[in-house]
Amino acid sequence: MFQDLGKRVRMLREQKGIGLNTYAKTLGVSPGYLSNLETGKTDTIELTLLSKLQDEFTIFPLQKEESEIDYRLSRILEQLKTLNNFDPLAVDYLLQTIEKGIEVMNKGMK
Repeated sequence: MFQDLGKRVRMLREQKGIGLNTYAKTLGVSPGYLSNLETGKTDTIELTLLSKLQDEFTIFPLQKEESEIDYRLSRILEQLKTLNNFDPLAVDYLLQTIEKGIEVMNKGMK
């Protein structure tokens, strides 16, 4: 996965004419780390860095037919599934809270 991500970052960076050292400085990482990311030699990436890359290059574009609410709900679903493996009670609490909140909001709209 990171190899494909790195290739995409390098391609987009080069298309914009941004040098490796310059872009590494902008991202707040070392040129060596960015080079390793681009060549698939690293298997870790901080979420903040991934967010910066997404903001700059839209690495993970939303599908045109997918609305923001669909995208967000699918992300939440995946996160809840992962959390459920470690803490099912927390997932149950979150789901109950959301369900009750929706009920309250729907009653207020009637």
